[in-house]
Amino acid sequence: MDISKDKLLEMYRTMQKIRHFESKARDLAMAAELPGFVHVSIGEEASATGVCAALRKTDRITSNHRGHGHLIAKGGRLDRMMAEIFGKRTGYCKGKGGSMHIVDYSLGILGANGIVGAGLPIATGSALGAVIAGKDDVTVAFFGDGASNEGTFHESLNLAAVWKLPVVFVCENNGFGEFTPMDTVTSVKDIAVRAKAYDIPGQIVDGNDVLEVFRYTSEAVARARAGEGPTLLECKTYRWEGHVVGEQAFLGGGSYREQSEVEKWKLKCPLIRFEKWCAESGKISSAELKKIIAETEKELADAVEFARSSELPAPSEVTDDVYNNT
Repeated sequence: MDISKDKLLEMYRTMQKIRHFESKARDLAMAAELPGFVHVSIGEEASATGVCAALRKTDRITSNHRGHGHLIAKGGRLDRMMAEIFGKRTGYCKGKGGSMHIVDYSLGILGANGIVGAGLPIATGSALGAVIAGKDDVTVAFFGDGASNEGTFHESLNLAAVWKLPVVFVCENNGFGEFTPMDTVTSVKDIAVRAKAYDIPGQIVDGNDVLEVFRYTSEAVARARAGEGPTLLECKTYRWEGHVVGEQAFLGGGSYREQSEVEKWKLKCPLIRFEKWCAESGKISSAELKKIIAETEKELADAVEFARSSELPAPSEVTDDVYNNT
């Protein structure tokens, strides 16, 4: 698959934005600067980036509790996202959504969701809406391996298959549902094989290879846009951090995985792999990549300053945007 240089640079910039944002969010949460729970996706940058790079602005996504990367990849601004997780009025949801509930319909972001598997039927409904409206827009549902054991997973895949809806189901399989290893609670080794039950394509993808993710997503999106129905993609990846920032406090200092396992996956870092590919292919220079890193660091620093200097919503606004005042 021939990918333009501009698209390659865009994907690298997106992965750097996600890595920088998530690393800073982790640090801010550990410093008790952020309210609520924060779940970061460090190590999973390629799946969000590769998937969203294959979408149009009018295409839509649903996300989950670990959704910052998806939102950035779909075009979310770092400053408004940072303000939102700070709980500030200038955030995407005026500080009321927080880390797990950012929404921006103008970008096709139908919302992150703290309920496991809840985004699947929403994405299916979104795809049905596009068909009814006579549009060829596609919806992507991001979810984890844990959600594949929920009833909403099976109901959504079945209905989407029966009606040939333009939806792509993307399972980011990072091996754990919260603190539980996938192989202790899931009857199959690969989530993708469950597509057979609904007679739709199921594809296992290297979730740490942004080019492979982009290629398979592009094929699935083209299929959906042509009216041929849904696809299930399983991106095999891994989160370097815990389920939630600061989890050691309520795990009693224990751990549910070996550090050697984490280090093994760090060797498969999506950014390093892309940088190595650039060097070997000669398509992008190291100077161009370094320029993107410097620009990302500046953008993130500005985002943090924007969030810190923004106002908190007033207590009197607690019910604003909750009820329809018209």
